[in-house]
Amino acid sequence: MSRLVTFLTRTRGNPDTAQRFGITDFLAYGYLVLGVLIILIPVTWTFLSSLKPERAIDGFDTRLLPIAQIEEVVGDEGLKPIWELENEDGTISQVIKMGPTRAMTDVARVEDTETVFQVPRDDLLPAEDIRVATENYLDPILKRNGQDNFTFGTYLFNSVFVTVAATLMTLLINAMAAFALSKYQFRGRLTFTLLIVATLLIPSSIILVSLFFVVWSFGIFGSLWGVIIPAAATPTGVFLLRQYMLTIPDELLEAARMDAASEWRIFWRIIIPLSLPALSVLAILSVIWRWNDFLWPLIVLISDPAKHTIQLGLTQYAGEFDSDFHYILAMTVVSLIPITLVFVWLQRFITTGIATTGLK
Repeated sequence: MSRLVTFLTRTRGNPDTAQRFGITDFLAYGYLVLGVLIILIPVTWTFLSSLKPERAIDGFDTRLLPIAQIEEVVGDEGLKPIWELENEDGTISQVIKMGPTRAMTDVARVEDTETVFQVPRDDLLPAEDIRVATENYLDPILKRNGQDNFTFGTYLFNSVFVTVAATLMTLLINAMAAFALSKYQFRGRLTFTLLIVATLLIPSSIILVSLFFVVWSFGIFGSLWGVIIPAAATPTGVFLLRQYMLTIPDELLEAARMDAASEWRIFWRIIIPLSLPALSVLAILSVIWRWNDFLWPLIVLISDPAKHTIQLGLTQYAGEFDSDFHYILAMTVVSLIPITLVFVWLQRFITTGIATTGLK
């Protein structure tokens, strides 16, 4: 903890003088604070909104705390929202509406629902308290309150399977391609590299039709493998790993060949361990890409709801005329947890370099 505090309070000036903080310090910390706010504010707002009841979300309540109108079972009227009305003597009475909201609204006191009287609608204030809407999370996960169609366990398994399988294939195929393009001398090596990088200029939406026919012809349309295999090789990953592997000294490979090590052994025992920082970055990017992918799984898996991922499963809450935003926000927060855990686990590898992975 002390090392973290020391790092966060480090400045360019002299801590023993009045010139400890300079203009560069203020600019640097201001830039970092701005970046943190840009990243955290949307996530924090989503999390806090997911704790609000449905009525508060539908009413566009912008307050941070999950403040909801009190609802109680009142006599034979059933579950009714509670309103507060100030009496002539200054006391507050709790009332319920006995009809539609008009300029003069029919209301009755909670303790006497038989006596109905009219009050101006502007005099009615909602009776509110702080309540965390746990049902936003529990209803879809436990299939309560008519949420039987949202099979959270199936969606989670499909998302995890697609993400893990696609990421492992991406790391293996891209690492092998980068190894060949960085450590082998052959005619056309630079041309192949430029062609791979040039594919970054092609929007993914342009090749969707062609990719659809390829998946269909291989017979994997409608299966999870139809989502996994086309995304296995990425030009971004090949370029990233190639540029990193170029920094690995060729002398290490030559020494291994002199010891009769095979190319496969060199790849697994030297290249892969020394490339862990770059592989970690690619793994984080791949997990984010696969986990959040929506368009391509929608095309491939649209005909089979049992194969849907979490991102596709959330679409059932967005209807043409009505949307359950309280469930969408809650499940969006749940879908952010795996990505966060993966980043926390892999970020420790990013800061390591060649000196700490085998060259000492």
